[in-house]
Amino acid sequence: MTGDWFSSADGVLVTVAASKGSVPREPGAKMLVRANDFDGTIGGGHLEHRALELARAMLQAGEARRFERFALGPSLGQCCGGVAWLAFERAAAGQMDVLRARRNVDTWRLIALDGAHDWALFDAAGARLAGMQDTHVVTNDQTTRVIEGEGGRRWLVDPILAPRAHLMLFGAGHVGAAIVRALSELPCHVTWVDERDDLFPQQVPANVTVEATDTPETLIENAAPGTTFLVMTHSHALDLRLCHAILLRPAGDWFGLIGSSTKRSQFEARLRERGVLDTRIADMVCPIGLPGIAGKAPAIIAASCAAQLLSVWEAQSKEQPEYH
Repeated sequence: MTGDWFSSADGVLVTVAASKGSVPREPGAKMLVRANDFDGTIGGGHLEHRALELARAMLQAGEARRFERFALGPSLGQCCGGVAWLAFERAAAGQMDVLRARRNVDTWRLIALDGAHDWALFDAAGARLAGMQDTHVVTNDQTTRVIEGEGGRRWLVDPILAPRAHLMLFGAGHVGAAIVRALSELPCHVTWVDERDDLFPQQVPANVTVEATDTPETLIENAAPGTTFLVMTHSHALDLRLCHAILLRPAGDWFGLIGSSTKRSQFEARLRERGVLDTRIADMVCPIGLPGIAGKAPAIIAASCAAQLLSVWEAQSKEQPEYH
C-alpha cells in the first residue's frame, strides 16, 4: 500500500463521504482498491477491512457504485463508536487522469450516489473540467459532504485540494535526497533545486518538481508568499547567497539552513555586512531539525527535519486562511 490513491484508475475508489462522532478518518479520506492491493487509507482497522471486502466484491461483480453506512461500535466492534458513510465507485479513467494532472491545483468532484453513474469535475472557479454537462458546485466550501438534488437524488461533493505547504529545497546532495524521500507521501509540494542536473534521480516522487538552474535566486524572488525554504547546497558561498536572497523577502516565510552553531555565527556576521537587519537574521533557523536529535546520518537529519516542517505547516494552517 502507498499513500497515492491517484496512482491507478483500475479499481474502486472508496471515499469517507460523511461522519458522525468519532471515526478513524475525516470526510474526504480515500483509498483506491484493486484486486490484490490498494493505495491510500481510510484509517485501518475493521472499517477499512470491510471496505476492502466490499470494493473487491464490486470488482468481481462489475458493480459501479455503492453508498454504505457503518456504525463502528455496534457492527464493527471499533472503539471509536461513531458512524461513517462510505462512497464506493468504479474509478473512471477519464476522471483519474484529470485528477493526476491537477494534483497541485484544487479540483472539485461531483459524484452521483444513486441513479445513473454520473460524475463531473470542476476547477476552483466552478468551471466544468470533465464529466456530465449542465451541473455546478459551490467551490467556496472546502468540505467533503453529501447533498440532495432534484427528486431526492444524493450527490457527493468532494474537494480534492492541492497541498498548501510548499517547500523550496536547495541542494541535491545526500541530505537533500533523504529529505525528499521523507516528504514523498506527506501533504506538501517540493521544488527541488540544484545547478547539478546529474545529481537528481531519474524518477522523483509525485509531489516533487525538479529545477536544475544556475540562477536559484530567481526562484526565490518569484516564490509565493508563505513558501518554506531549506538551504543545504554543496557550497558555503552559494548557501550565503541563497540566505541573503531569502532574507531580502518580506518577513513571514519559514527558512532553515543546514549547519552547526558555528556556521550560524559566521553567516550572521556576513549577512550583517550585507546590510541584513538582526530582526531578519533572527528568522533564520540554524541548526535545523528537532532539538535533542543529534544524529548526523542523512536519514536521521531528514526524519528530524520532516517532523519540524510538519509542525511548522500545521501551525501555519491554523493561522492563515485557505487559498486556491
